[in-house]
Amino acid sequence: MVKNYFKRILRKINKKKGKEIDPEDIFLDSSNLAGLDMDRMEGSIDRPISKSAEIVPFIFLIFIFILFTARLFNLEVLNFDTYKEKADNNRYNTDLILANRGEIFDRNGKVLASNISASSSYIFKREYISDPGFSNLLGYISYPKADNLKNYWQDDYIGKDGVELIYQKLLTGINGKKIAEKDVKASVESENIIVKPVSGANLNLSIDAELQKSLFNSIRDVVNTREYVSGTGIIMDVTNGEILAITTFPQYDNNLMTNATGTLDNQKIVASLKDKRTPFLNRPVKGLFTPGSVVKPFMAYAALNEKVISPEKNILSTGKIVIKNRYGGADTVFKDWKAHGYINVVRAIAESSDEYFYQVGGGYADQTGLGIARIDTYARLFGFASTTNIDLPGEVVGVIPTPDWKRINFVDGDWFLGDTYHTSIGQYGFQVTPVELIRYVACLANGGKMVTPHVFLSASSSDPFAEADVLNEYNNKVWPMTDLNLNQSALKYVKEGMREVVMPGGTEPMLEIPSLKIAAKSGTAEIGVVKGRVNSLITGYFPYDNPKYAFTVIMENGKIGNSSGAVQAVQPVLNYIAAHKEQYIK
Repeated sequence: MVKNYFKRILRKINKKKGKEIDPEDIFLDSSNLAGLDMDRMEGSIDRPISKSAEIVPFIFLIFIFILFTARLFNLEVLNFDTYKEKADNNRYNTDLILANRGEIFDRNGKVLASNISASSSYIFKREYISDPGFSNLLGYISYPKADNLKNYWQDDYIGKDGVELIYQKLLTGINGKKIAEKDVKASVESENIIVKPVSGANLNLSIDAELQKSLFNSIRDVVNTREYVSGTGIIMDVTNGEILAITTFPQYDNNLMTNATGTLDNQKIVASLKDKRTPFLNRPVKGLFTPGSVVKPFMAYAALNEKVISPEKNILSTGKIVIKNRYGGADTVFKDWKAHGYINVVRAIAESSDEYFYQVGGGYADQTGLGIARIDTYARLFGFASTTNIDLPGEVVGVIPTPDWKRINFVDGDWFLGDTYHTSIGQYGFQVTPVELIRYVACLANGGKMVTPHVFLSASSSDPFAEADVLNEYNNKVWPMTDLNLNQSALKYVKEGMREVVMPGGTEPMLEIPSLKIAAKSGTAEIGVVKGRVNSLITGYFPYDNPKYAFTVIMENGKIGNSSGAVQAVQPVLNYIAAHKEQYIK
């Protein structure tokens, strides 16, 4: 049987291959016949590979091929530009070239903020004028910031306060690029591809640096010697709103804020932030002060224009007004600072009679008063409780007391005659900013034109690639001026009264400087619940017969008996102008 089996196999093999098979091969294969115990290693059966075992690897290879082909198509066709740029960047290293920030000058070309070389070739140091009195005006900046690989996550110098903040767009340039070619070892082969940076524009302010310094020093000296907490002042051109000086004391250190480098610097900054005198408060635009008697000129104008009084009418000042209590309680007494006798509107301004303005404001006996509604109207006419649009950050607006205001702010919201009396002399809830105050007095001086206070004078650039559109935007800016169409006859008597303030018999004769011919109005405002402290104010203009410049000084929070601090602060500055600033008195 076995023999026949092998014969059949041989016949099949010979038929297929046409040749004989070695008998030894046949007997060798016989060891793999069925029935042998393969577990005992007596033989094995050779089986052919299945078709599925051949197809699966083939399909897998095809899938890998398709995947790599798709990836290559994505790299070489769909996103060629993107990956080419990335590849080039492996060969070219791009460094940012920071544009120079524009420098800041005063109206005479004196440098107020400049750029100096620093340890890095990419970042310069911002340095401000060392003279005191400029920090709150100029502000400070934040430097560009980068990681250790010079990857910038802040790539501009950013203004943080003052002029640096307001004129950020003008002062900021356009950064450039330096492209360095490197080999595979990251060694620089060349640096010959440069996108040139464009410097920011230079800014000329209307400020006179010498006058600014004089004003600051004078305010500081009065604070330190007469025990005030702080002070502020402004000098402005009444014809166009250009500000020659604007300062506050105390001030922060803008060089410290810009260039702080360590723990000690941070401690100084924290100390300034915690200072109860608030050196970071830019008082000319952010400070609110009770104006006191400096509102009397506009009250006089309102009374004359409304024909509540005539220029010739005399009103008796006995030193107080007594209002009977209709309910039988104690009478209410409104005191004047002295008995002035019979006085007209010019003398009422010159002598600063409270009783006179009580009567023209609220009425008394047979004297008709303006009433609070008309007082509010004229206060707003002269710009109180409204923004001046000065080009400095953070401007706030003042407050005019009215019945509506009282209802909102007081539990007992009824408006009384006494409230009108106090408002008529700039007390009660009346509040103004220094810049509101100087705009108001400038309007009186120039005949009724409401100017826009500003510190911008001009912008320029020596960079041929500077953006002309930006320069033109600022240089062609029109600073609004509104003509209030004031009654010039009524205004004439107001200005006469302000001139007599500094003449013999007026309240401030120490301000009579012949070459300046000053007209002014001072004020004292009691502050605090117990009225134990005062603010001292002075505002005015010169020359009287051809007004050019206005001034305002406010000394804050002094002792109750020290009401002349503002006059003491402004007098040395006016003397300085008379002696050294001939261009302002021609």
